[in-house]
Amino acid sequence: AGPGRALPSGAASKWDIREKVWEHLEASGLAEFPRPVRGRIPNFKGAFQAGCCLRELDVFSRAREVKVDPDKPLEGARLAALQARKTLLVPTPRLRTGLFNRIVPPPGANKEILRRCATSQGVRDYSVPVGLDGKAQVDLVVVGSVAVSEKGWRIGKGEGYADMEYAMMVSMGAVQEDTPVVTIVHDCQVLDIAEELLGDHDLTVDYILTPTRTIQTKCKRPKPQGIMWHKASSILIQMLGKIPILKTLRSREKQAGKDVTLQDEHPALANTNRAAISNKKVMAANTQPWAAPGSAPVAQPKSDAVNPKLEGSDTVTTVYVGNLPGSLRVSELKSALRELQVVPAGLSWQGAQHRAFLHYRDPGAAGRAVSSLQGLSLGGNALRAELAKNQRNKG
Repeated sequence: AGPGRALPSGAASKWDIREKVWEHLEASGLAEFPRPVRGRIPNFKGAFQAGCCLRELDVFSRAREVKVDPDKPLEGARLAALQARKTLLVPTPRLRTGLFNRIVPPPGANKEILRRCATSQGVRDYSVPVGLDGKAQVDLVVVGSVAVSEKGWRIGKGEGYADMEYAMMVSMGAVQEDTPVVTIVHDCQVLDIAEELLGDHDLTVDYILTPTRTIQTKCKRPKPQGIMWHKASSILIQMLGKIPILKTLRSREKQAGKDVTLQDEHPALANTNRAAISNKKVMAANTQPWAAPGSAPVAQPKSDAVNPKLEGSDTVTTVYVGNLPGSLRVSELKSALRELQVVPAGLSWQGAQHRAFLHYRDPGAAGRAVSSLQGLSLGGNALRAELAKNQRNKG
């Protein structure tokens, strides 16, 4: 198979594509440290040299500030920026302490020290934080990918941090509509990707660097226009709890007059919540939940089936998800739920039984989860999704 066709690409979901890429890199001997590459932006043979080819792009020559993700396969790109005396910005790990760190090599740094500055340890040792008031003006963005198409559609590892970082940069005014985005991958990671797999929050790329090619995608799909507070509320609520700088940014946008209402807070959804309470009263009148032969198990109220934080809530609707592959990790299911924009308020993991229970405060969100998950291919298995038995007669 030629470049871009080393893997079958007609996968039904982003997770199918990720699994195929990770499996192929390991099986073909292309995977490099850190191993295994599964669950990561994968490092591969030739990644460092491909990253160093960043200096051959005109958009790099014109750039003064370059933002490069901290992933191992982007080490060559970070070194290229440092050697060219660009201002190098690297996102702080999982955005815990801020958005960027600026890498500042010591005065008179030689090639060896610059190379050390480009490593993950060097990023920690030679960086200073850049806050929301840092007035960053990023001229070039370099991100890692698990897969990418020649049209510029990108698939990350599923956690959403690269998309969130870009949206935050838009909100800060650190990037413009025409700021180019580059990704660095192995040739086997360049695949056909169906556009319908992409959401409004997904970041696209303008250039792809591989060990053998430089691809200009000429992508016309708009990049994220900032943080869409009114969409994917569960994702944002999760990140708002983890990322202090995101709370600060939301507060600033609110002060500037922007509508930062999260979906679950929106007045238009108040009727949905009232309907959920009404449904709960109907449920109370049915002490024997209806159960069809062979239907989903009841999520019993015990510690491994119900999130303790949700017990006693009047509006919890539980979704049963079955036929989970034995190799699947709970973090991967959570990533898939974030991607589908159906993140539950609580998740009960029963991996040994190849199932999980998802707990939603909004019955509408539970219904969307069933629709999104039913038949979804995850790790090679077609999932089974339905309301848990004791939820069936709600509504």
